[in-house]
This record gives sequence, C-alpha cells and structure tokens, in this order.
Amino acid sequence: MHTQTISAPAARILDIPHATAAEPVDPFSAIARCSGVIATEFSYKKDEEIYGEGEPSEYLYQISRGAVRTYKLLSDGRRQIGAFHLPGDILGLDPGPEHRLTAEAIVDTAVRLVPRRSIEKAATSNVHVARLLWTMTAIELRHAEDHMLLLGRKTAMERVATFLLEMDRRLAKAGMMALPMCRRDIGDYLGLTLETVSRALSYLNDQGILMFSSARQIALRNRARLSAMEA
Repeated sequence: MHTQTISAPAARILDIPHATAAEPVDPFSAIARCSGVIATEFSYKKDEEIYGEGEPSEYLYQISRGAVRTYKLLSDGRRQIGAFHLPGDILGLDPGPEHRLTAEAIVDTAVRLVPRRSIEKAATSNVHVARLLWTMTAIELRHAEDHMLLLGRKTAMERVATFLLEMDRRLAKAGMMALPMCRRDIGDYLGLTLETVSRALSYLNDQGILMFSSARQIALRNRARLSAMEA
C-alpha cells in the first residue's frame, strides 16, 4: 500500500485558541497546546485515503468537517468498517508504530493533525497531556468493546436499531439526522448485507418508527420502540 502524498495547497496552519471559561478547548486542541505543537489542516475529497493499513502511525488526527470511515479488508476481499468518525472525533491512536486500519473520507472532509512523536514526548513530562491521551484511548476502547458486542451477540434488527440510535445522538439536528454514509457502509459496519440493511430500514419505516425525508435524511418518530429493539 502506497503512502499518500498531499500537495502543499491542501494544508494550512491552525492557530489553536486558549481555553476560556465560556468556551473550553476540546481535548485535541488542549493536547496540541500543552505539547507546544501547531496543528495543520488537510482537505480530502470523497473516498480519498487519509492513511493506509500498515503505514507508519506518525500523526494524531481530528475531524474538522465531513466524515471518515476506518476499515480493514479481510483476506477474502470483504470490508469490515470499525468506526465512523464525525466532526470533533479523534483518530490515529494506534497502539503500535503502524496503522491497524485504513482511514478514508466518506464525503469531502477536513482533518487537523499533529505529530504523534511530539505528543508522546510531552506526555512523559506533562501529566495533563498524559491524562488526556488516556481518556481518548479509553473512549476508543469502549467503542471497540461495544462494537464487538454488537457484531457477536445482536440480531440484524438489533444492530440496525443500535446504529440508528447512535447516529441520532451524534448527528440529529432539529429532530432530523443526515447520514453521510451509504447503506453499503452501514452494512459493512454492522456485519450485514446491503439487502438486510435495506429491509430493516424499510420495516422500521413501515412501522412508523422512522421517516425518510430523503435516502439519507432520517427522522426517528418513536425512539422508545427503537430502544426496545436495541436490547
């Protein structure tokens, strides 16, 4: 797998603000500031690779806008998506020197990045940086555990219900969520076929549990029933 080269015009240096009482700085910005590093922003087109499986893990990333999927290709060619990363999410926290998964832009996306080596060096002497890194790693581990439970123990309908409730929490505005990912992406995340995902969504629509404004614009009309299906 080749290492992607990004042309200079795609990047810009970001001035990370200091925290105020009214507007606290997010963990990524706090880590960058405490480590004395400057975040750089890169833009990626839809379906463009951000980093590849097996490539050196040199940076820590945060989504500024857009959405990213991280996935692994299995030996038989199937794709297993491990996570969907949305604005504010952090990725690139690999335990070793290489990326375990491939990261790819789902839509036109911008990400901020800081050198991993600088962050790790700062963590050895700055307790605040070390604590923030530990917190971010714990959040990623919790997601991995939840995803493992979803794939290993839940039925197809329970998986779809869990996914919709998660996206509703993360994306919904004015009662409507706009999904950046397609149904094939959803299937590869849930370990289901495209047809199974489509049947489940159609059933939920017929039951009045959700409503489609467009193919990817969804409003949940009965969260209580959907939550009962998730159990």
